[in-house]
Amino acid sequence: MTWSAETPYNELPGLPPSVELETKAVLKATIQARASLAALDQASKRIPNPTVLINSIPLLEAQASSEIENIVTTADELFKFAQEDSASASPAVKETLQYRAALFAGYESAKARPLSVTTAVEVCSMIKQRDMTVRNYPGTYIGNPVTKRAIYTPPSGEKTIRDKLSNWEQFIHASNGLDPLVVMAAAHYQFEAIHPFEDGNGRTGRILNVLLLISAGLLELPILYLSRYIIENKTTYYELLLRVTTERAWEEWLLFILEGLRVTAEATVRKIDAIYGLQRSTQDAIRAVTKSNNADLLAVLFEQPYCRISNVIERCSVSRPTATSWLNGLVEAKVLVDIKVGRERLFINTAFFDLLTRAEDVS
Repeated sequence: MTWSAETPYNELPGLPPSVELETKAVLKATIQARASLAALDQASKRIPNPTVLINSIPLLEAQASSEIENIVTTADELFKFAQEDSASASPAVKETLQYRAALFAGYESAKARPLSVTTAVEVCSMIKQRDMTVRNYPGTYIGNPVTKRAIYTPPSGEKTIRDKLSNWEQFIHASNGLDPLVVMAAAHYQFEAIHPFEDGNGRTGRILNVLLLISAGLLELPILYLSRYIIENKTTYYELLLRVTTERAWEEWLLFILEGLRVTAEATVRKIDAIYGLQRSTQDAIRAVTKSNNADLLAVLFEQPYCRISNVIERCSVSRPTATSWLNGLVEAKVLVDIKVGRERLFINTAFFDLLTRAEDVS
């Protein structure tokens, strides 16, 4: 059957494809990407308190992945609502925080049992905050945002979709002799081409990428920030996805994803190293203010860029006057900036916030 943009692609070939995936160029790129991922995994272990990374980098990934779907938020909004009731947050902020929650839930699930179609359903359901099941109705297509004409029409029919998802699941667990990074990249194309859910497919697929790397033992923590690379190369990303469909251009797609893994891992290592350096200088300021190393206070200031007096009281087991005195001292030392939010004072670790949100070259 000849592929047509307007016709459900029920003839989508299963995995592995009939063409060679690990070409010479792909193997070379795989070696480079694996080295960068290994460096990222090691860098994450240099931070004494891994919660610093787990709280921040997945939130930035959630922001970027949501932005790909035109759900736009600011880092300022996200970090403010990340540690409190988000009832008053905007719908975009709520949906982005749901993405982070889905990533964490998927991470816990991946540690307990193998990735599966059920994992994908659970992740998508958490993103959308409702039960998401495999599409069972016709008419779904991906259209040009301007002309609204179909660019791609995914497979249709619940049985067809479930059969293709079953093949996808078998592929990610099969012993094909393929490098896990190649498996991840091929599986990502296939999942997006199947487009199994009514909504949330892109975000679900990007979470599955991270979970596949963790399941393969290439990352210990869910701290890969790949969506920023996709945003910076969004046109190319969608063009190459389509070219796999229309031309079976697997090598170009695999090289694109492998390069994304490499540059993203290297950029994240630089960010982690900068966080570690900032922690050491902040520790000096804390020592001057509190007359001790006070690891608990350091944790409060870096587990989130924003903190309240109540956070210090609870974490450090001190009185309100002591917590207030410490935070005021750090404001005077220009380590923190304080602002009034309603009846509360909010203390911002501005250097940490700026470091987290600083643009990295991942293009």
